[in-house]
This record gives sequence, C-alpha cells and structure tokens, in this order.
Amino acid sequence: MISASRSVPVAAILVLSWISPGQAQSLDVPFDTYCPPDAQAACFGAAEVMGLDPNGDGFLAVRSGPGTDYPMIGAVYNGERVGTYGKRGAWHAITFGPDNRPGWAHGNWLGNFIP
Repeated sequence: MISASRSVPVAAILVLSWISPGQAQSLDVPFDTYCPPDAQAACFGAAEVMGLDPNGDGFLAVRSGPGTDYPMIGAVYNGERVGTYGKRGAWHAITFGPDNRPGWAHGNWLGNFIP
C-alpha cells in the first residue's frame, strides 16, 4: 500500500505524463503572437517552406530560439505554410503545424512571403 506521503508525488507524475511534448515545450526566446480584434493592420504574415534539398535532410528544423545553438522542437517541409511574426537576423519567428506551435526557422528556406 502507498502511504499518503508518497501518493502526492505519484499523482504529480501521472498528471505530468498527460502533457504532450507540444504543450510542455516553451521557447527559449519567446515572441508575441497576439493580434487585437480591432487591429487596423496585419499582425502577422505567412511564408512557404521552399528550397530544401530532397536528397538532404528533407526538413527545415524549427528551434526554440533564433540560432542553431537552440534545441530543435519540430520540423517543417517543402510546400508547408507557416505564420511569420518577426525576425532576428536571418531567423524568423513562426507558427507551424495544425496547432500553430511557435518556433524559430532560418529564412534561407522560407519564401513567397505574404506580409
């Protein structure tokens, strides 16, 4: 039998195991994606992933910050559309995937920008 003092940590572990990696991941360099309902101009844009070498990795790494020193948190592929929210150097703040996860991607492989 588990004592009361041990049941709290077990419960905490069970709750944490229900959180998916996408939900638990936070950015090392966060950016704002909020767009007020009464905005008079576009708050974000869009871009297409393009130019990836089909004989290479085949994906563009999405990272937790603007640089290769930050961990990879996802991937996007040729032809996929991403939301764009700003830049730091050559790195773009993006949202990607069906749940619009935030991340950072290098601009060399983003094109067809819609401001």
